[in-house]
Amino acid sequence: MSACHLLLLTCLLLAATIRGHNWRPCTGTLAHLVDCYQQEGGPLLMVQSRGSRGLRLAGVEATSLSFAASQIFTNCDYFPSEFSLVTTVKIPTLRQKRSEHQRLLFAVLEAEARVRLGTRPPCSSVEHGQLWFNAQGRGLFICDGRTWRSLLAASRRLDYLEDYQDLYTRSETFDVEVFSIPAEGLFMAAANRDSRPGSGIYRWTDGSFQLYQNISTQEARAWKHFTIDDQIFLVVANLREVEPELSVIYRWNWRRRRFVRFQTLETHAAQDWEAFSIHNHSFLVVANHRRDSNHNIHSVIYRWNHDTQLFEVNQTLSTSGAYDWEFFSVGPYHFLVVANTFDGRTTSISSTVYVWLDGCFQVFQNIPTVGATDWETFQIDGRFFLAVANSQKVSDHGPSLYSINSTVYELNTLTQTFIRFQDILTHSAVDWEFFTVGDEKFLVVANSHDGNSYSLNSGYEGFVPVHSLPTFGCRDWEHFKTEQGQFLLYSSATSRLSKVFRLKTY
Repeated sequence: MSACHLLLLTCLLLAATIRGHNWRPCTGTLAHLVDCYQQEGGPLLMVQSRGSRGLRLAGVEATSLSFAASQIFTNCDYFPSEFSLVTTVKIPTLRQKRSEHQRLLFAVLEAEARVRLGTRPPCSSVEHGQLWFNAQGRGLFICDGRTWRSLLAASRRLDYLEDYQDLYTRSETFDVEVFSIPAEGLFMAAANRDSRPGSGIYRWTDGSFQLYQNISTQEARAWKHFTIDDQIFLVVANLREVEPELSVIYRWNWRRRRFVRFQTLETHAAQDWEAFSIHNHSFLVVANHRRDSNHNIHSVIYRWNHDTQLFEVNQTLSTSGAYDWEFFSVGPYHFLVVANTFDGRTTSISSTVYVWLDGCFQVFQNIPTVGATDWETFQIDGRFFLAVANSQKVSDHGPSLYSINSTVYELNTLTQTFIRFQDILTHSAVDWEFFTVGDEKFLVVANSHDGNSYSLNSGYEGFVPVHSLPTFGCRDWEHFKTEQGQFLLYSSATSRLSKVFRLKTY
């Protein structure tokens, strides 16, 4: 039974009760519910309102409690345009048996169905068929004679974010990567600016991140975690301009319980790595930002060779100041999108979406961007979105602009293109992070600079402002879960202090 059917059934139960009907519970489709209710003597009419079918309880006089059903039933077309709820009022003179867990019991049916509010009561054969509504947890349950089975359980909702941990890293941090290792726990790799002492690998221990391993890096810009078979890898994007410029892949050593150097790859001012698999083949793609002063260079896709157990060059793609790669799939199709930042003259250039066809990536669509630094892909109710972080508007003439729009695009299945969905004002945005809390969808943005200050607020919800978090030089956001709850971690590119926030829900 859907949540919408359940709402309808609950309302019909209440309506039957106030009319004095000894009405048996009904299940099934909307038509079955209507027939069942009418057979039991309920004055119920089927109505049509603006193309939507619904039900009207005939003979009910409108009261001041009437309201537009669309205000709460946003995803349900089973109700007419107006609807009234029967409310239960708490009598102040009733003596409370428990201060915080008051139990209320009222009869919805004379003998067959009851709804309980409050603390979960016991469930036995005597209570078979009874309904229990958990007022505190906002869930509806039915007794099967032994246990309470969930019919409509409310999801957790985000309340606020609390400051949880001050994380002082080895130096300024451009990127954080959170990942898990089986039987070892949760880890976080910080891409630190200074070559000495390098970058830190942290492990979640006793409810916080603690330094676990230090790795030598060269002005690290990003980390990427991936697995191939039972092997666990970390690859770092090193920026330092020394010949040859090398980024390094590290592999987890199960015996030593440490990451050890595995393979080096030639890169050019690397900003990001993306790892993905297509048809059981593993790939890595690097965002080569520039070579000397030339930003119009090739970025490289590497493919894992199962025979040599090494990555080999598979394909090169022309990019302009590449800053980020994002891989995603829609049905049977696989896509790569690059964030192009600068072509040597201006940041107002196109970034490119590629699609996998005939064993290689081919251009799918060019999207206008302004100093693009990050792409984030996500799905909501079967719809596919791409959000770009636009960092700054720079050209040969005029001052640089940092407070500009970043854009969310949606895949239009009819035109088979990504179309503009929403513009969001950001301040030198460098990262988007999508996450969910219950049924709620959120986007959090890393605002790094507004032209005057690095001390800014960050945070958006799908897609209206909901929380502002004080950040300083915010560069990257990561969402993760532990036994202690859900968290957001941000890194700072201008300070050694990164921070962990805990998501408080209700």
